[in-house]
Amino acid sequence: MDLSAADLDALAAAVRRLESPSLAGRLAALAGKPVGLIQRALPAAASTAVATVAKQALERALDVALFSLKNRRLSGGRKFHSGLACTSGAIGGAFGLPALAVELPVTTTILLRAIATIAREEGEDLADPRTGLACLEVFALGASAANREGPESDYFAVRDLLARGAVEIADFALDKGAVRESAPAVVRFLAQIAARFGIVVSQKVMAQAVAVVGAVGGAALNLAFAEHFQDLARGHFTVRRLERVYGADAVRAEYERIKSELGGGNLDHRPASFETTATRSPQDEEYSKCAQ
Repeated sequence: MDLSAADLDALAAAVRRLESPSLAGRLAALAGKPVGLIQRALPAAASTAVATVAKQALERALDVALFSLKNRRLSGGRKFHSGLACTSGAIGGAFGLPALAVELPVTTTILLRAIATIAREEGEDLADPRTGLACLEVFALGASAANREGPESDYFAVRDLLARGAVEIADFALDKGAVRESAPAVVRFLAQIAARFGIVVSQKVMAQAVAVVGAVGGAALNLAFAEHFQDLARGHFTVRRLERVYGADAVRAEYERIKSELGGGNLDHRPASFETTATRSPQDEEYSKCAQ
């Protein structure tokens, strides 16, 4: 079955969202620094701290994804959840890296609920643990293009990598009603997501470190962080919605065709000058006002 014109447009928008994440550039603009500086590796001690906190945040999010989403009425749209992320980000901006252990789990849970809201809008059943795990997968899709090298960075490759673990965890949750965080499938699934989520968290931490951002600036950076993952969620769940209608193989073939036509995966058409100097778009100007 061929995709309708409207669904082809929706898929093309999803391809742009999923294959052209621009968080590093957006953070650089907010911090007033070159993109390369934001993408630079953190010192070893800070990198270890970020990895540990990211893993803990995902462990908390896993419990929410499997057992809490189905029992709660999700309220508020994109602006509501982005506003909550602003408030959480103000903590990190005011207190820096030491506050990450408090701020990131809160922000991650807020984002998970925002992602779940988008999933529901795209026809997903939040009572199904497989939907909760698909929400969690969004955190593995967030690494920027400069950090997404090799076949494992492709959208479908990431999904394929996580698929086995997601099936095992969902089956166990459906059968037993509980999941142990120490179970091998859970450990492997979270580690695979954390490795990618940690890249994006490191970029946010670096943006906070290279500029004295304060509470207002921290809120603006967290808003960019939240918008980034909500864009990815919209793309991810659009693809899943179309797969339910047309079949996974047909959608994947169209996705790859659109991706190739739009630039072979290099879909970020910002001018080269943006990569070396930070410029602020009108949208970025709005981010700086979010905590005011």
